[in-house]
Amino acid sequence: MLRGGILNPSINSLLSRIRHTNTLVVADRGFPFWPDIETVDISLIDNLPRVLDVLYAIRANFVLGRVVMAEEFQSANNRDVQREFQRALAGVPVLFEPHLEFKERVPRATGLIRTGDTTQFANMIIESA
Repeated sequence: MLRGGILNPSINSLLSRIRHTNTLVVADRGFPFWPDIETVDISLIDNLPRVLDVLYAIRANFVLGRVVMAEEFQSANNRDVQREFQRALAGVPVLFEPHLEFKERVPRATGLIRTGDTTQFANMIIESA
């Protein structure tokens, strides 16, 4: 039995299959369904869990090379929300691009974790180092 860390077996399985430069999408509750991508849906209620909850949980054992987010995140969210994401991503290069371009990257991901997050454009594509 696991004593700590990520307890969800589906997320553990997904993370263990991500290799160098592979990507993982961590998405909010409204993110579109992608039938060809393994999806682990852990949404429970609004904002539980959040994208940042998942990010904090996986950072302990996952080497982040970079993160891609929609540039609309910056205009849709106030400074406090932006600072919270900056703290969570400290030391990780972040590329902001138009949301439509962001979504074009999604089909190449190894998997997707859907959260209950309601933060606008909180979705991120995490690339392993």
